[in-house]
Amino acid sequence: MSFLKLLPTIAVKQFIRVIFFLCSVLFPLKMNKVTFASYRSDKLTGNLAYVYKEIQRTRKQQYDTFFLLKKFDFSFAGKLDYVLHMIKASYHLATSKYFFIDDYYFPVYCIKPRKGSEIIQLWHAAGAFKKFGYSTIDNSFGPSRKYLEHVKIHSNYSKVAVSSSEVIPYYAEAFDMEEEKIKPWGVPRTDYFFMKDKHAKVKNRFYEKYPQLKNKKLLLYAPTFRGKSHYQDQFECPIHFGAMQKVLGDEYALLVHLHPYITTPVTIEPSVEQFVFEIKQDFTINELMIISDLLITDYSSVIFEYSLLGRPIAFFATDLEEYKSERNFYYVYQSFIPGPFFNETVALGNWIKQGEYDYQKINAFRDRFFDYADGKAAERLVNAIMK
Repeated sequence: MSFLKLLPTIAVKQFIRVIFFLCSVLFPLKMNKVTFASYRSDKLTGNLAYVYKEIQRTRKQQYDTFFLLKKFDFSFAGKLDYVLHMIKASYHLATSKYFFIDDYYFPVYCIKPRKGSEIIQLWHAAGAFKKFGYSTIDNSFGPSRKYLEHVKIHSNYSKVAVSSSEVIPYYAEAFDMEEEKIKPWGVPRTDYFFMKDKHAKVKNRFYEKYPQLKNKKLLLYAPTFRGKSHYQDQFECPIHFGAMQKVLGDEYALLVHLHPYITTPVTIEPSVEQFVFEIKQDFTINELMIISDLLITDYSSVIFEYSLLGRPIAFFATDLEEYKSERNFYYVYQSFIPGPFFNETVALGNWIKQGEYDYQKINAFRDRFFDYADGKAAERLVNAIMK
């Protein structure tokens, strides 16, 4: 990456540092202030939502909460909005005792945090599967060394919450930080998988919208996000829907849930419209996992959450070698995954139909990547941080 291309980033970084410094001089650090910040959504979702709910449940009178939730676009208005957001972010970073994030968050890497403040990373993916952060330096997906000379990504975290002790070394590598700051408290949003009353409600809502699927076995296809930025324009589905329908017949339906950053819909031919259903807005990925009987993915970290349900997982991809050379994994892929790997649709369909699933392997995978499977991750995290 050339210096000229980095100039806008350097300029924004200096701008944030100045605003943060001024706010630190002009305003006190508020010991009762909590801020939740994310670029992933305009709404409070995922780990941030569950931590917020726990604070509201147990410490509502003690803390004032604020939100910096903005998913940006690349239009002129979007860029202007981004600058305004940076000003707000600098102010809230300078004045918040607790600042929670769930992904890469640029303003955090531009400052020197105030003494007494805490920046807590609630990384959006459970476990450790695909390499990220410093583990991907200089490959097509990761940051360049030139960029890191000017922006020390994933710096300034006081604490990082992860699912298990097993993954601590990988997060330490990815964030270039001390293992002591990485805590296996669990992943707050996985608390949902233990809320049985909510499961019944979401199933009722699903079958009200899709009554034709009530007596079918539901397969959830959730491929990973392949873009580098927060947007991926194109997705070519490697599964041949027609071939799968032919193998499985009318007993099954396939629910397709693409990553939120994928903007174009999947192509569904008229001949498979009663077999394939793309679901984007009406149900979250966690809700679809509850509804489904079996998960199909390629390299997505949803496998960790799905293992909590003890249900079968199949892996399907036609670009494994290419993906390994571009992004790679923390483990040897085919010995790590808790289910069979396929690169041909008919073989996948036949395996599903045979129904001979290795539940012992799935449960062993769950136990390896969750120190706790009790539905109390948010409670444990809040109790540890807000003593």
